Amino acid sequence: MVAPRVYEALSQPLVGHLDPYFFELSEQVRSLLGHVYSTKNEFNIAVSGTGSSGMEAAVANFAEPGVKFALLTNGFFGDRIGEMARRQGAGVARLAKNWGEPFDPQEAREFIRRERPRVVAFVQAETSTGMFNDARPISEAAHEVDALVIADCVTSLGGMPVRVDENGIDIAYSCTQKGLSCPPGLSPMTVSPRALERLRARKSTVQSWYLDLLLLEGYYFGHKYHHTASATMLYALREGLALIAEEGVENGWERHRRNHLAFVSGIEAMGLRMHVAEGHRLWTLNTPCVPEGVDDARVRQYLLQERGMEIAGGFGPLAGKVFRIGLMGHGSTAENVLMVLEALESALKQQGYKPAGDSRAAAEKSLGATV
Repeated sequence: MVAPRVYEALSQPLVGHLDPYFFELSEQVRSLLGHVYSTKNEFNIAVSGTGSSGMEAAVANFAEPGVKFALLTNGFFGDRIGEMARRQGAGVARLAKNWGEPFDPQEAREFIRRERPRVVAFVQAETSTGMFNDARPISEAAHEVDALVIADCVTSLGGMPVRVDENGIDIAYSCTQKGLSCPPGLSPMTVSPRALERLRARKSTVQSWYLDLLLLEGYYFGHKYHHTASATMLYALREGLALIAEEGVENGWERHRRNHLAFVSGIEAMGLRMHVAEGHRLWTLNTPCVPEGVDDARVRQYLLQERGMEIAGGFGPLAGKVFRIGLMGHGSTAENVLMVLEALESALKQQGYKPAGDSRAAAEKSLGATV
């Protein structure tokens, strides 16, 4: 959901992509991104394009042809990183788990130490499964073998602790339309000095001209023309980041955690179970399993047509097996938790499912007060 203040920011008059005010905005965004990513990195930019452009920028700049690229994947977007690296000509070594199964920290360390790659990539917040992957053991092992660490933070930034510096992440990217409460269209990135040094020493030319980070550095920091970036989207992003700063980034994490736990309490009271084990779940995207005998497509159709509410289904090996329900950014509220639970329960009853208990009461108890 887009925050009202972000909608207002989108209505501001346009300025050009080389206007001094545009670069004032980009500097504000650079600083605010450092705050939300919990990093002292100076290289913080918003790449023109959706979150997938950030993924491609991260891979294209650091996955050189012939270089070993270690991938830890347990979902769709982890696999996508690997496909991008393959297309760059990197030698991809994979540690793969079932979708929604966590990595054993020791197994992850041993994999990286054995492969001794130049780059290690993983998805911190796997959107396809509702899975949160711990960065610390991956980054520690990667730095032992002098590898750079790429982390996909598309569904964690703004809603969960990313902690780039503390976790030893070298390159992180996200999107604007999830935890930052903006429309899609930009991919916020942060790059460490260590990664920039490696990039400057690269022997081969980055294959993507549009996503070449050193060219983008010349644009955003040197004010040299590169492409026609959208001032409108920058207005939106600046406002979304300002909202997070005003709330307090840690307060925002706690809000997401509290509402996630209330949602899970309601789901479990209903008699449903979560796909991802406790302790490994995203607070921003919930994946309850579809009950036996229930058609998930009919549930989603009912919610859309009767309640004006859109939730996503599973895909790949999880097609028809889970619902994917986002409660993130401006949309992560106690009111929305209760509204979604009530609507989902109604949709399930339409197919003959009998809830085991009172989902609203369970959620309210978790929240600690009646809403």
